[in-house]
Amino acid sequence: MEAELEPMPLTRGDVLVRQGEEADALFIVVSGRFDVRIAGRAAPVAEIGPGSPIGEIAFLAGGLRTATVTAVRDSLVVRLERSHFDRLCARNPRIWSTLTAALARRLADQTAGRAQQIESVPRTIAVIRSGNEPVPPSFVADLVAAFGRLGRTRLVDSANVRTVIGDLDLGSGGATETLNALESAHDTVIYVADPLLTAWSEKAVRQADLVLRVGLVGRDPTAPVAENLLEQFAGRLVAPAAQRLVLLHPRRRAPRGTRYWLHGRGVGMHHHAALGDRADVDRIARFVTGRALGLVTCGGGAFCAAHVGLYKALVEKGVSFDIMGGTSGGSAMAAGFAMGQSPDEIDRVIDDIFVKQRALRRYTLPRYSILDHTRFDRLLEGCYGGVEIEDLWVPFFAISTNLSRHGLTCHRRGSLWEAVRASGSIPALLPPFYTRDGEMLVDGALVDNVPVRSMREIKSGPNVVVAFEVPQLERFAVDYRSLPSRGALARRMLLPFSGAPLPDAPSLGAVLMRSMLANRNEFERHLQPTDLLMVPPLPAGMSILDWGRHHELMSRAHDWGLTEVDRLREEGHPALDQFEVTGSIVSARR
Repeated sequence: MEAELEPMPLTRGDVLVRQGEEADALFIVVSGRFDVRIAGRAAPVAEIGPGSPIGEIAFLAGGLRTATVTAVRDSLVVRLERSHFDRLCARNPRIWSTLTAALARRLADQTAGRAQQIESVPRTIAVIRSGNEPVPPSFVADLVAAFGRLGRTRLVDSANVRTVIGDLDLGSGGATETLNALESAHDTVIYVADPLLTAWSEKAVRQADLVLRVGLVGRDPTAPVAENLLEQFAGRLVAPAAQRLVLLHPRRRAPRGTRYWLHGRGVGMHHHAALGDRADVDRIARFVTGRALGLVTCGGGAFCAAHVGLYKALVEKGVSFDIMGGTSGGSAMAAGFAMGQSPDEIDRVIDDIFVKQRALRRYTLPRYSILDHTRFDRLLEGCYGGVEIEDLWVPFFAISTNLSRHGLTCHRRGSLWEAVRASGSIPALLPPFYTRDGEMLVDGALVDNVPVRSMREIKSGPNVVVAFEVPQLERFAVDYRSLPSRGALARRMLLPFSGAPLPDAPSLGAVLMRSMLANRNEFERHLQPTDLLMVPPLPAGMSILDWGRHHELMSRAHDWGLTEVDRLREEGHPALDQFEVTGSIVSARR
């Protein structure tokens, strides 16, 4: 068959086969990568790499193409036309039986659930400048070193590309095949584009699975920075999900004005890094290679104080997180962690808001809600106000339920305090949070109380997932007919010693909270073997609204967490694998 194969070089974005067209040829990938899409589905259904056939089912069956296959980097395939195939089969009928057996094995794998999985870890990365300043050479060196600590890494730029491809033309199929072959000897290949849109810059972008736009933050971080020609070229070829923005700061300080950089730039994620800071560059490398460690915090009312104690234990054991996100009360705690607040400081804030100020015990006329939200909002804004989510050094998200769209809202940009407030808008107890464009948001626990799925959509890799085993009171010793009418309830509350005591039934708040947590186990189907699920024990008799016991719960979770991390580390849990202990010193394993 080899003598009949016709080489075909393709550039990034070229469509090889289109759904609905006649299947008049069979293709085999020599080098490069393709994604497979079906009309009506937003995401690709498969990814095809070197050595794999393309379009063989429709070709052999004689039908129409069932999907569209597009090159996602410069690639090389070989083509076999139907007339040549028919001539070969006439001379050698065994070709049919061989191919039929291969197809049968593939269909069996698909039926058994072993269908091809999309590769999520980029192997080739293009580094281009964002804004007006060139990428600092020191950052490129740090980036190569960071990826080098995780695997075999090769740097290719305009200064050394000729040592790789020789005299081949950059646009030739031979150059593409040679560059693609670097992957067989390296885990990561980093292509550094020129400062201007040169032929090499274009080739670097077309070769990349992921584009890193690197911008240098100037003295005025709020000054708008327009896209340059390099960025515009990448934006036309590369999907936003395969682009990231890295903002370099002269020194480590609270970022400002990130939204001005993000405006108009189609990127899936952004990162902050201080020049010369190894930890920041290592975090970027972990995100790209699917090793970033996430912290997922659940909702649960007063139980959320356990997040603080558990986080304190993890930090003391040397565990650091690359991204944090949560729902309801868990989002409030994770927001404090992402801001860099200490666990003890957060504990003091909990005491002030919920115990001293009694922010969730101020009732109002039940027109918009049962509780008066104004003091709670004022205290919440005092904690998180003036901070934009995109300006946080550690990425953060919060989950709320969108009653305008009947779905989930993942807050990744905008006001931090508004995101926390929306995520914790307990229906009926508090009024919904209304956005500037008129959307009505309530507590995220209604749709995703333990947002593992949302974290998984943002990044791959391990997560520490915190969930609560809410006490199961399957039986309530309450005589339903004893629940008083409105008048009887008013009389007993005004004259508490005038008659029989009120029935010992759960309060409205407790019923609402328990209702929202009814689907708390749905998250478990999204857990991966690399995820670490931690369920801290809760004090006996503590209720979901019992904020007065927050310090006790924090202390219990802290002590339990210290012991649990030691146990899991001894067992070699993969979520803790990048952290190693030497004596009393904990350091990140590189």
